[in-house]
Amino acid sequence: MAHETLMNNYFNSNSTYTKEGFRCHFQMRRHVFERLLHDVQHVNPYFRQKMDRVGRPGFSPYQKVAIALQMQAYASPVDVIDDTYGMSEFTYIDNLIEFCHTVIQIYKEEYLCEPKQVDLDQLFRKVEDCGFLGMIESLDCMHW
Repeated sequence: MAHETLMNNYFNSNSTYTKEGFRCHFQMRRHVFERLLHDVQHVNPYFRQKMDRVGRPGFSPYQKVAIALQMQAYASPVDVIDDTYGMSEFTYIDNLIEFCHTVIQIYKEEYLCEPKQVDLDQLFRKVEDCGFLGMIESLDCMHW
């Protein structure tokens, strides 16, 4: 049921929330979410839907990625999102760990490399021109 609600709210053609609502909730555009979902499913079998021990479908890939993103974006403790998706605390934590390891594995070379001094100098010049002093020290470059 949680999967159906998630799909109806954000992913189906007549979803409840608009593109702006999706972006506000997930902190990214829908096509970025879809790419991320595809990539993590391709690399890590954990993010493919499986049957549980009773033979029912387990948590969907959409649920697993949405939960991991929500926990990261909002620093959501497990008990806050507990009722929404119905996972156990262990599963929430395991899901987040799998997601983080998989994202690092996939995007490390392209997006998670340390900046070179030339890159930092260029950024410092650019942000100084715009009046954003101290932006590089900010964790997400959004708070100054």
